[in-house]
Amino acid sequence: MAFNSADINAFKDIWVFCEQRNGELMNTDFELISEGRKLADERGSQLVGILLGHNVEGLAKELGGYGADKVIVCDDPELEVYTTDAYTKVICDAAMDLKPEVILLGASNIGRDLGPRCAARLNTGLTADCTHLDIDMDKYVNFLETSSTLDLSNTKFNMEDVNLKMTRPAFGGHLMATIICPRFRPCMSTVRPGVMKKAPFSQERADACVVEKYPVALAKDDIKTQVLDVVKEAKQIVDLIGADVIVSVGRGIGKDIQKGIELAGQLADAFGGGVVGGSRVTIDSGWLSADHQVGQTGKTVHPKVYVALGISGAIQHKAGMQDSELIIAVNKDETAPIFEIADYGITGDLFKVVPLMIDAIKAARESK
Repeated sequence: MAFNSADINAFKDIWVFCEQRNGELMNTDFELISEGRKLADERGSQLVGILLGHNVEGLAKELGGYGADKVIVCDDPELEVYTTDAYTKVICDAAMDLKPEVILLGASNIGRDLGPRCAARLNTGLTADCTHLDIDMDKYVNFLETSSTLDLSNTKFNMEDVNLKMTRPAFGGHLMATIICPRFRPCMSTVRPGVMKKAPFSQERADACVVEKYPVALAKDDIKTQVLDVVKEAKQIVDLIGADVIVSVGRGIGKDIQKGIELAGQLADAFGGGVVGGSRVTIDSGWLSADHQVGQTGKTVHPKVYVALGISGAIQHKAGMQDSELIIAVNKDETAPIFEIADYGITGDLFKVVPLMIDAIKAARESK
């Protein structure tokens, strides 16, 4: 029978593409499996991981520990190193055969290459760089009430809607758009690394996870490219997602950019192993490189301590850091929106306040 993406009643289950490199699962896999578990529970369906590679079956049970009911393993020597042609064919063959209702991929270099090609071949849509996902309408409405400025008092929702609601930044991060795919299946989205929270690992769930091998049918003609060599570039990139302490700077450092960045670095060091982040304006202005950006158009972070220096708190920035465990804001403008979500707010000139903070932290450390 020919594949029909418009026969939406024939589709079921939530799939997560689980990326591995050199036989190691990516942290994004665990984040997506954890989020997929919530969606599968909302939909009343199974959560299935799909894992491609060579000799990777031993990785499958770990995915179960984060919530997967089943892991489909596609094992073939041609899948050991990622190629667009091979991975697209194998995933689409499996999807056409087993008909998942939803496919989630990490917005990594591989996911951003693979997702659109699979969507085109499956004759469905793809929402890229999602920062929030819902199926249950009650939860989606609650998300709108708590995370947007919309007046919902006169808005009527179809509470029976079971489409995947895929929310992502639009218009350069100034707006948030929720996109649905009501007429075709599977619903597909790529999700930014660090956006979804990883659930605790459960050995009981890992032991209960079903591992199923899926037959791979790859011919030489299916692969148009050949990987001759893989060269890794050693590049120093700030790890915002893994940091416990982030000190971010914004437009407020504009009167002395270099000193502002230096003070942020000193404050981060005083906390012990912190890193420097920045709002969008600092990246657009060339003050910091793109890997420092926090926000919907940058990295979404959940550190133990987040310090915002001279950041007004635009909605796209707040959405990228508002789930931090402790937020400290320093800004000259006492009406700055960042104070709305800050646990501690200091109204003052950051160039005067930050040295005092550094001295206080050092003194507290020395007194222990």
